[in-house]
Amino acid sequence: MIIEDEKSLVDVLTYNFENEGFEVLSATDGMDGLNQARAHHPDIIILDVMLPVMEGLEVCRQLRSDSRTSDIPVLMLTAKSEEVDEIVGFRMGADDYVTKPFKLKPLIQRIKALLRRSKSGEPSKELVSKHGIEVDRLNHRALAGGDVLDLTPTEFDLLWTLVRKPGRPFKRADLMEACRGEDALSLERTIDVHIRSLRQKLGTYSDLVETVRGVGYRFRETEPA
Repeated sequence: MIIEDEKSLVDVLTYNFENEGFEVLSATDGMDGLNQARAHHPDIIILDVMLPVMEGLEVCRQLRSDSRTSDIPVLMLTAKSEEVDEIVGFRMGADDYVTKPFKLKPLIQRIKALLRRSKSGEPSKELVSKHGIEVDRLNHRALAGGDVLDLTPTEFDLLWTLVRKPGRPFKRADLMEACRGEDALSLERTIDVHIRSLRQKLGTYSDLVETVRGVGYRFRETEPA
């Protein structure tokens, strides 16, 4: 299913997807797309960020919070290239993210990869597990070594953002934007306090949240010895 308000792009994508053997549904605004997704449960959704009636990020959030659509893979399209848009997009539950303009062949390959992963029964993007840390976004629950962590909403969002991308450094401002969706610059100075509290609650797993000097923080890619 394609949810995109640019008709010429919808036509091009529909033509090429049908040539690949896909049956294609389309919608030109977010609300119509959400309603169609609930009614038809497509195998995958190609979702533009900037949409009329309801923006793409809100569509993605509602798809993920609805049991009828929460398992549908979502690939988001956007004209924006800033890293923070990608972070926010993944936080809302997108499975992949492509910036316009894009080439059709790589896009189709990524769609097929998402479909293979979905049909293989791999774990949902709502649940991630790494080095003894498990974060269940759908049920808003985090565990360390099997023990439930008592995290604040900000601490939970921080852990969720970091553990999804092990080894990737995140700037403080980007972490705050991903966690709160607010003015990151005004909140940047508080990120260290939240990280300190998160590490305390992680206990023996605290070393998994690493400081990247001059940048910010990351979740450790390799398991500690």
